Amino acid sequence: MRRSFGVVGICLLQTICIVWAQEMPADSLEMYMDSLFRELPEVIVRGERPIVKAEAGKLVYDMPRLIRDLPVENAYDAIKQLPGIVDMGEGLQLAGQQVNVVIDGKVSTLSVAQLNELLKSIPASRLSSAEVMFAAPARYQVRGPVVNIVLEKGTRSSSSLKGELYSSWNQKHYETLQERASLLYQDQKLSTDLLYSYTYRRSLFETEKEAVHTLSDGRVHPLEMYTRRTGKGHAHNIRWGMDYSLPRQQQLSLVYTSQLSEQSSREYSRGNEISDVSSGGENYMHNVKADYRSSFGLSAGAGYTFYRSPGHQTLSSILEKEQLDLYSENEQRIDLRRVYAGQEHSLSKGWKLNYGISYQDVADRSFQYYYDPQSGDFLSDASAKSRREEKTFNGYAGIGASLGKKASLDASLAAEYYHTAVWNEWTLYPTLNFSYLPAAGHILQFSLSSNKSYPPYWSVQDVTSYLGAYSEIRGNPLLKPSAGYRTSLGYILQSKYVFTGFFNYTKDRFLQLLYQSPEKLTEIYTYMNLDFEQTAGLQATVPVRAGRWMQSRFTLTGMYMHQKDSDFWDLSFNRRLYTFIATMQHTFTLSAKPDLKFILTGFYQNRAIQGNYDLPRSGNLNAALRWTFAAEKTQLTLQGEDLFDTSGISPRIHFGNQLVTNRYIHTHRAFILSLSYKFGDYKEKRREAVDTSRFK
Repeated sequence: MRRSFGVVGICLLQTICIVWAQEMPADSLEMYMDSLFRELPEVIVRGERPIVKAEAGKLVYDMPRLIRDLPVENAYDAIKQLPGIVDMGEGLQLAGQQVNVVIDGKVSTLSVAQLNELLKSIPASRLSSAEVMFAAPARYQVRGPVVNIVLEKGTRSSSSLKGELYSSWNQKHYETLQERASLLYQDQKLSTDLLYSYTYRRSLFETEKEAVHTLSDGRVHPLEMYTRRTGKGHAHNIRWGMDYSLPRQQQLSLVYTSQLSEQSSREYSRGNEISDVSSGGENYMHNVKADYRSSFGLSAGAGYTFYRSPGHQTLSSILEKEQLDLYSENEQRIDLRRVYAGQEHSLSKGWKLNYGISYQDVADRSFQYYYDPQSGDFLSDASAKSRREEKTFNGYAGIGASLGKKASLDASLAAEYYHTAVWNEWTLYPTLNFSYLPAAGHILQFSLSSNKSYPPYWSVQDVTSYLGAYSEIRGNPLLKPSAGYRTSLGYILQSKYVFTGFFNYTKDRFLQLLYQSPEKLTEIYTYMNLDFEQTAGLQATVPVRAGRWMQSRFTLTGMYMHQKDSDFWDLSFNRRLYTFIATMQHTFTLSAKPDLKFILTGFYQNRAIQGNYDLPRSGNLNAALRWTFAAEKTQLTLQGEDLFDTSGISPRIHFGNQLVTNRYIHTHRAFILSLSYKFGDYKEKRREAVDTSRFK
């Protein structure tokens, strides 16, 4: 099956060349498992008519038209349709960089895992347009690529109530059920919306491990293990938001977000290691955020986030007569406070000036306590408790202008002071976005930006978590933030063909990597800093249309990857790789009345590297049948994801005396049935999320 993907890739290349010639005139366990999966950037453009325009250093997409013929049920899937956006499992990326999502220009305080869940619980019909910037201007108070979601707006002479109901069933080996309800009320001064979603899921995870572990005394241990893990959990998402219009074109906004979840799992291993592990935990997140906007360009706001995740684990494991029996309790508690203020001025000749400040402080109170499961005695040597304080002060200034009818510029500079018990430093962040329209339907965009990424809070704790007698996760208190620099040049031809070149350089890139200890029979997962990581790539997208019955899109991305670490334990590596990715998407209109569409998508990714890991090639084929009826208020969708179950990979390490292969044999194939119903001429309203990307 996997060999057939090479043929698919060749066919895609041939098709792209033919279409180009025709169209031209004369894109715990999950912690370390998720970090292994890597996708390369893709570019997606929808439709034959222009759906994108350039203004003030950004690309503005018409979201309803972009997703009109696609089986998109939620905001997460809708944003993935934007050019260059790709789902990395742990978050959305644009040209290899993590994307920041902001709403109506407001600072997003939402993070990776919880942001994904919230976006998946929000109906796609809430989106109006999307502004894509490869480099976020400083006034957004985020760095790196940004997608600004613009909401549907409008004043009403009378009040209205709208809503949507949604239900879906996802069947892999086990089932996942999601229910969702949304309400929106509007009158002349008040707009308030409420979203509630409930998700129940069961999961199966199976791994076959083959390893050869060499110790410093010369002993060699061949290891074979099979691990089966089953889990279940449920989650509640609640969001309430309010916008109130004050006199003199002032506006006050208030948003409350809550995420409550509970999960449990049971795992056993057989082979060289015999183990039985049961674990469970809860997550509680509450966020409240208030914003004020004036008629003269002043904006100010404050927010508070409380996060708590208590958990427990019972472990019994034997490896070559060495037995490990432990009971543990752990908890992460985060208190995050943030305030900001900004001002914008309109100057003469179309120039604009903006500046502002923000302050954030975080208190992280975490512990991990171990006990003897037989006697209940507290094991003080293995236990740890910590309290970390983190403070960030940011000041920025920027300018923007339309340079005639064909060019626009947005430039800014931010200065940030970051303080912890380990780090105390100032950093400057320049940003530049420049757009040029040489002719109608042609857009040239250049961007330059810098960024700093901070590791998850739990990864810098001086604690050890045991997955069994053989595997453990260690914290790294000396882990450094990563500093990134990025430039890109994009060209949009005839408002539909997209070509992008990019280069990214990241100093001190942190990754969670695996190392087989030479001192004892233990494999260690820990976050470590590389010397650097750099990527360079080219992307090309070609849309094809055959009348009104078929719309297709082909994307090809080529990439060069380079990662170096001169101090990886007692080893070092300097790795380079050329790779590529090809995608296709076809939408077939089977019938206009009734409205029936069939969607077929395919994906192929060649090899990749991640530190000392080798990631093999993979691919998938997805299909969906969508029926819209009842005056376009009801939509029934049947989807099949990864029909041939080929998207899973088996990462391996064959480097020096490090020999490990993990085969993930759980299924990725899924069948999804979903039904949505809108009432009251519903147009949904999106709310920004809460940043919990560094939480556990």
